[in-house]
Amino acid sequence: MLSFAVIQDRIEQKDWLRRNGFPVGEYRAVRSLDELRDAVVALGGRCFCKSATGGYDGRGQGKVGFTVGASVEDEVRGAWEALGERAGVAEKAVNLAKEISVLVARAPNGEVKVYPAALNHHEEQILAWSVIPAPLSSEMEAKAREIAEAIADTFQLEGVLAVEMFCMTDGKLLVNELAPRPHNSYHASVRACVTGQFEQLVRAVCDLPLGDVGIVQPAAIANLLGDLWLKDGQAVEPRFDAALAVPGVRLHLYEKHRPRKGRKMGHLSAVGATADEAVELVLRAKALL
Repeated sequence: MLSFAVIQDRIEQKDWLRRNGFPVGEYRAVRSLDELRDAVVALGGRCFCKSATGGYDGRGQGKVGFTVGASVEDEVRGAWEALGERAGVAEKAVNLAKEISVLVARAPNGEVKVYPAALNHHEEQILAWSVIPAPLSSEMEAKAREIAEAIADTFQLEGVLAVEMFCMTDGKLLVNELAPRPHNSYHASVRACVTGQFEQLVRAVCDLPLGDVGIVQPAAIANLLGDLWLKDGQAVEPRFDAALAVPGVRLHLYEKHRPRKGRKMGHLSAVGATADEAVELVLRAKALL
């Protein structure tokens, strides 16, 4: 069984995944600058570094080996500072084709529902947009579902769990991180699926029959960061009226009163006849803000 204390620590989480036979990329736990230096060498020189606890949406993260002409020592020191000079993981850079997530719901009685995979696009380590369903082969979709369900069963989950995965260029899947809660990438489930993730969470924790997770229509979301409310240091109001004029688009605000750079303030959602159309519509609306 995986406790929340373990899942909240990236070192412990990755160790648990590896110990239980789930596919993860090469990584090293680092607890000092010297350990980070050694890890970068052992992992081939190109790494993503993440703090063991806390940190999200690009916070508590650094990179080594991606800046042409940069000193490796300077990059390592910069990554260590990004970690807050505390424990973290160094992950070997992989040949990535796309990033997906799979949401699993599991009730105390053992009933399980696995949502169709979501395709996720990040910019500067922050989720920019996501769409359900992800454009995957039937074989890769089935494998992703199998991995996510097995993790939930091994975890003895009661609630919902988002399993973030890397789709490799060679067709393999690697587990990136686990999030035992409703997930940003499944906000589109409210419009895409028969049962949205928030209703499903209530059903799961109350041991009620889990809802149907079938696709009603493809749907996409685009995150709205605090940057949209700030221009040249001044507060501005985004052009919500222009965005909402795009067919099929809705606005969802999180009632956060202090916008700041990189802070998720809400999202736009859109539906379409296809996943590509849903993405095109939501990005068109975002551009009008």
